[in-house]
Amino acid sequence: MLVKTRYLIEGCILSREIRGLSERPIMNEKTVLTKELIEALQAFLITEVSVDRTLIDGKKFLPKEVIDPELDEMEESSDFTDLYLKSVQTYKRLFKNWQAGSKVEVAMIRLIVLPLVDKALEEASNILMLHHYCKKEDYLFHHAISIGLIGAYIASKMKCSRADVYQVAIGGCLADCGMAKLPPRLLTKTESLTVEDYEEIHNHPIFSYKMIKDSSIIKDSVKTAILEHHGRLDGTGYPKSLKTKPMNLFSKIIAVADVFHAMTSERTYRKKQSPFKVLEMILHDDFGKFDIEVVKTLLSSFANFSIGSRVKLNNGFIAEIIFIDASSQTRPVIKIQDSDHIINLGINRELYIEEIL
Repeated sequence: MLVKTRYLIEGCILSREIRGLSERPIMNEKTVLTKELIEALQAFLITEVSVDRTLIDGKKFLPKEVIDPELDEMEESSDFTDLYLKSVQTYKRLFKNWQAGSKVEVAMIRLIVLPLVDKALEEASNILMLHHYCKKEDYLFHHAISIGLIGAYIASKMKCSRADVYQVAIGGCLADCGMAKLPPRLLTKTESLTVEDYEEIHNHPIFSYKMIKDSSIIKDSVKTAILEHHGRLDGTGYPKSLKTKPMNLFSKIIAVADVFHAMTSERTYRKKQSPFKVLEMILHDDFGKFDIEVVKTLLSSFANFSIGSRVKLNNGFIAEIIFIDASSQTRPVIKIQDSDHIINLGINRELYIEEIL
């Protein structure tokens, strides 16, 4: 649980390491706090830390104040879905604070997303079903947490270090924080956006970057990714003011995570599409816009978890995925429910998977 440093007592056990401006931690996870260590934390001007509920002597730690009860509940949760939904609601509350003028507390985002990343990587199939949880009314908040998780998963599969996986997660969650600086009417609009609306929305990566650029928690390459996550490899995308230069790996990962979740989620002005259809569109219709290795990493992972899944086709039929050809991963072989009819979607191009059930 997260508590103010002034409420710590001897025997408290750190549940997360404490970092300052240097790469090395000031104190490691599971450090047992003494009077001297507590004084050291105060000397470093550290105002809050995360500690276990139990003291070293086995007694319960009952601080006078828990900083964030929602985060406290999240630490106790063992169910991914429950943890994810609580993270979304906590992010929603933070976003409203940003709309009111509060600064982005990157440390708080880190506390929200890192336990969720750890849990998600243990049960990776959950990450690929995030679009099921998204409600269009709260799309923006689901989208932020989901970009972080999908991006972290891709980074992990691409053999990035765990530290960089965490960085991608934080960057993904904060990529759209600049939306808080847009007129609220744009965030709640139910009809199609106008050209003028899009012009305003295209400023949000710049706002996001300005809101986090002074953070010592985020690497410079991730800050760049936040600024250019709507940029494309072929020079399209936005903001247009960006200089022409190669996108770094974090930018490429967050860009794919962003568009994948956006297109597979229900929006107030647009229906969601199936992950298979979206990945096919990214691979073919948007060829040259996204890094092919990043897209293939996500596609391959999605395919591995999809065997045996029930799906709905665009003709209304319900089927089960029974085989996925490595050369045509977006168009698997399916078996129609309650029949022996098998269809290879790679050959029957007029059919496609509309939804994973």
